[in-house]
Amino acid sequence: MGMAVSIDIRDEHAPPDRLDLAIAQVTGWLEWVDVTFSTYQEGSEVSRIDRGALAVGDAAPEVAEILALGERFRVESDGYFDVRAGGHLDPSGVVKGWAVERASAMLLGAGFADHAVNAGGDIRLRGVPGPGRRWRVGIAHPHVRDALAAVVEVGDGAVATSGTAERGAHVMDPHTGRAALDLASVTIVGPELVATDAYATAALAMGAAARPWLDGLAARTGHEALVVDADDTTWSTAGFPFAPPAG
Repeated sequence: MGMAVSIDIRDEHAPPDRLDLAIAQVTGWLEWVDVTFSTYQEGSEVSRIDRGALAVGDAAPEVAEILALGERFRVESDGYFDVRAGGHLDPSGVVKGWAVERASAMLLGAGFADHAVNAGGDIRLRGVPGPGRRWRVGIAHPHVRDALAAVVEVGDGAVATSGTAERGAHVMDPHTGRAALDLASVTIVGPELVATDAYATAALAMGAAARPWLDGLAARTGHEALVVDADDTTWSTAGFPFAPPAG
């Protein structure tokens, strides 16, 4: 998927062989996802579907699952999230969160209840990082290099950011076909990473229209948001989980 994935497991008593087996399982899963869903590899199933060389029904069943999720988020976002926004099939906005969510479930199933899986800054967190503590996640500032816009504190949950800091204006407004430039970053905190990541992408594409939509989303689903506008104005939904000062 063109990004680094890091795994942070907080179990100092884990036998090395059990830990190695769990990491190998997760690595194998992520490699399969990359081969299947990559938009950069001509032989991937997604690339073949995009150019009409493979029917969805003949692909791995997970492909149909991803496309169904994409349609769900397209409807929920009034079309601002669209896996065909750029004129080609690109379900990456669903695949990343979905793949990390399953990787986290694999670690949990292997007995590692306290862990974080981070894929390009989108993170699934479970358990605790230590006794009496909660996970603290820094949100990169889109306008100031090596600075943080905020720090959030999360228990079991997910944090996803969509913005221009790392990849420039890479999100399109599907309704206009132009790059989404009104917002510099949208961070959403939610219970799992699939929807959390998709909602962040949709809100970035909405631009100025994102504020009432995000307030409504928080009221309906509990997903809380922090937004940095292109002009460096910062605002958030009422329940965004800002971390208290360290110390």
